[in-house]
Amino acid sequence: MSDFRLEVFYTVARRLSFTRAAASLFITQPAVTKHIYELEQQYDNKLFERNGNKIKLTAAGEILLDHTESLFDIYRKIDFDMNALVHKKEGVLHMGASTTVSHYVMAPLLAGFRQKFGAIQINLITGNTEQIEKSLLEKEIEMGIIEGRSRNQEISYTEFIKDEIVLVCSKNHPLAGRSEVSSELLLNSSFVMREQGSGTLEVIDYALKEVGLRISDLNVEIRLGSTESIKSYLMYSNCLAFISIHALTNELQSGTLRVIDVEGLNIARNFYFIHLQGKLDGLSEVFQRHAKLFHNLK
Repeated sequence: MSDFRLEVFYTVARRLSFTRAAASLFITQPAVTKHIYELEQQYDNKLFERNGNKIKLTAAGEILLDHTESLFDIYRKIDFDMNALVHKKEGVLHMGASTTVSHYVMAPLLAGFRQKFGAIQINLITGNTEQIEKSLLEKEIEMGIIEGRSRNQEISYTEFIKDEIVLVCSKNHPLAGRSEVSSELLLNSSFVMREQGSGTLEVIDYALKEVGLRISDLNVEIRLGSTESIKSYLMYSNCLAFISIHALTNELQSGTLRVIDVEGLNIARNFYFIHLQGKLDGLSEVFQRHAKLFHNLK
């Protein structure tokens, strides 16, 4: 329904690159340039400032971007509501999922959703919790599922499922035979941790305070960007790591990794659906209902 020139403008504005916009839209770069030029002629304003290979939005471009986002949101709601009149659910849902959720929770959800709602296309991006919240605030996605929650007043958080973060080591670690250790022993151990911005870190730090510790007290040998890389690192080191129980199914079954209880330490959290404050849009509501039902039936 929307003016394709606005789609081109929106894509360029989000990527700040004519080349990447062209690749995303499957058109040529000269075609992108032509559409932007036509909009600039129509509104008698430059939309982008060009400095060599870099571009940025002008004041006029910022205004047009804000209106374009609102317009696209209205189009999505029109499509959903009109399709609902004939009991059809279709459209494109842009979602984000934090790393742990994306790798260990989303696959069965998405497969089941696609079987039931084949006309709804899902575009999923993955990042840490901070990145997914940023994408939501910048309206690159309509909803997300993240680990833990921040205190951003612009975002609505709805509980999804429970998670537990456990202390893990390889089967060859000196502590692998221990069922429980004291919190003081953690000070004499080496750790591998996720990168800054991970929702997991904030939850771990908060829980450690209950036993008189902080992450800054621990000897962090290395920080890695994914749970898979952390699990692999554990196999070849004498490090410990805090990992979501959802990510350990295969390793615990095979015995390659072991869980160690820490006296007095319980790291529990929720995974949350997030969307911007206000009413949840139609497609997001359909997915959220499906996800909750799926896990209630497990």
